Amino acid sequence: MKKYSLTKKFYATLALVLLMGTNLQAQETEDTTVRYLNRLIQSNNVNDKSLLEYKLKILAASDKETDMMLAANIYSRIKKTRISDSLQKAELIKFPLGIAARNKAERAVYDAKDPATAEKLYNEWVAKFPPSRFPDVNHDHIVYDYARSHVAQLFAEQKNAPKAEQYINMLKEEFWKGNGYAGLSAAFYKNGDLRHAEIYAKKAMENAKSFLNATDGPGRFSASGYSGLCATYINILYEEKKYDEALKYVEVLYKFNKTTDVRTNYMYAKLLMHTGHAREAYDKLDEAMKTGRASTEMDSTFKALYPKVKGSYAGYDEYMTVVKKTARDNMQKELQKAMLKAPAPLFTLTDVKGKKVSLEQFKGKVVILDFWATWCGPCKRSFPAMQMAQNKYKNDPNVKFLFIHTWERDSNATDEAKTYIQNNHYNFEVLMDLKDSLTKENKVVSSYGVSGIPAKFIIDPQGVIRFHLTGFDGNNEEAVNEISMMIEMAKKAG
Repeated sequence: MKKYSLTKKFYATLALVLLMGTNLQAQETEDTTVRYLNRLIQSNNVNDKSLLEYKLKILAASDKETDMMLAANIYSRIKKTRISDSLQKAELIKFPLGIAARNKAERAVYDAKDPATAEKLYNEWVAKFPPSRFPDVNHDHIVYDYARSHVAQLFAEQKNAPKAEQYINMLKEEFWKGNGYAGLSAAFYKNGDLRHAEIYAKKAMENAKSFLNATDGPGRFSASGYSGLCATYINILYEEKKYDEALKYVEVLYKFNKTTDVRTNYMYAKLLMHTGHAREAYDKLDEAMKTGRASTEMDSTFKALYPKVKGSYAGYDEYMTVVKKTARDNMQKELQKAMLKAPAPLFTLTDVKGKKVSLEQFKGKVVILDFWATWCGPCKRSFPAMQMAQNKYKNDPNVKFLFIHTWERDSNATDEAKTYIQNNHYNFEVLMDLKDSLTKENKVVSSYGVSGIPAKFIIDPQGVIRFHLTGFDGNNEEAVNEISMMIEMAKKAG
């Protein structure tokens, strides 16, 4: 391990600390070390910067692994990547049976392709790194639940329900059990085992429900999934034709939602239709239609239901004209409120064919940036909608779509991105925001302040960011309509 030498600069920093005396000690007593360091990071004061360096060197040389981990994390945050990487390597050597070594060894469980191998590796991992060796601070033991859940899902994919249940029943962290149950339900669902998919979807939903009144962070995290987990359970019941049971839960979800959720309304309407309540189904679809976020499938269902409730199609066209105008007006009002005005950071990147492409060359056009990665499920799920949007503007010379692959995990990211786009027949222009060899940072995604992907930015002809979207909710038609309106508003703004 590299030793830190006590230089003149170090002694100068130490003298500064001593001069600050009791004020500093009181300050550190009041706040946790992390909060204190965060304040130093955010400060522009030269003395605070020196204090930060001093504190980090003390932490880096500590005999406590958690101190070294904190130092490595802070060094990474302040862009001193080489020091951070060096500390992480030193940590593995200094603590061969420690936290970092345990977490690194766990990856072998996830790399296993079949459940028997994963089970064997899991048992070897736990024998070498038993939970009893580690203090369960800030839910540290959740890493064991992650591994147990993964093994359970592998068994479920092989239709080995008893072994899957054996491992899912080993989960310890109450607030995270809902996630484990949900993952197992999805694995059972994927191989057509609706009976077990239903069991664990319900367990996931009920776990999230138990945290709805939680005030702590982990509890709020668990509760945040309640709506989606409830919808998943209802969908499974619907597929099993358990309409009366599903109707009870969709009524609960409908009341739980604070605003109109079109997918909840649509499922509610379908269940009402199956149970002979056409008028009530019409009302639920009417609510969904007026949001402007209804899918093509919902439009078709509503059109088929309209004459059953109204007696004929008289007035249908007029109704749809009003609905579409109302929906468009509402969307425009929402987007007007969300409109931004920030300069778009310039960049030059290489595409998957080796050609240099810069943002500046598209000045005068509306540019849509889509940050994505091959490992990102929501990114890939959004691509059909993005292809639809790009097709819509293919003949408009003043609109340009750029798909920026970032946060790569493998050394052959460019080939992977190129292959994925080709295999799925997308005609996207893909640029590669690869890690800087020195800082290990993906510079472009960082310059845009992205915290999660997919992340989309709509830039006006003057190079100003007007809209920023994160995530994808799965409704292609709604996504295309929303992006289209953003593009048109950006044209006028520029």
